[in-house]
Amino acid sequence: MRLSTTCVAALSASVASAGSWFGGSQDVIIKEAQKVPGESPLEFCDTDHSKDIMKIESVDLLPNPPETGAELVIRATGTVFEPITDGATVNLVVKYGLIRLISTTASLCEQIENVDLECPIEKGVLSITKSVDIPKEVPPGTYNVYAEVVNADGKTPITCLQATVKFGGKDTLSEL
Repeated sequence: MRLSTTCVAALSASVASAGSWFGGSQDVIIKEAQKVPGESPLEFCDTDHSKDIMKIESVDLLPNPPETGAELVIRATGTVFEPITDGATVNLVVKYGLIRLISTTASLCEQIENVDLECPIEKGVLSITKSVDIPKEVPPGTYNVYAEVVNADGKTPITCLQATVKFGGKDTLSEL
């Protein structure tokens, strides 16, 4: 159980936090066919997920969409079908419109320590709840987040998530 929770938490926190850096009033733009179940802007990447060793069953963000200057609570559940070992990575890309803000590969095992989990993550069901603060200084605009997670062998897909979030717009401009 702990393993599944860790993986879901790490992914959710990474994607939600990356999107929340740029908060404000937001419109969430996603395709229903690939949407991750639950109340969030997350969707599965447009790839074959039949070999993923983790199935994300739901992700809820409270509030959804996130608000600047407020706490964001992330609740996620999933199932891990094979152990996730030290050396697993998250390939993360965050863009502001067409501008790439972040492009990095990080250790999944280091990231999941932020949600009180550790590697290896064994088979089983995982549920997590994580709170993050969203800065009120997040600039308005459209942000695209992509997170591909791969096991230590560099080949076995764990999961792949993406989100497009628009912060700001009419609500933010009307406050000026």
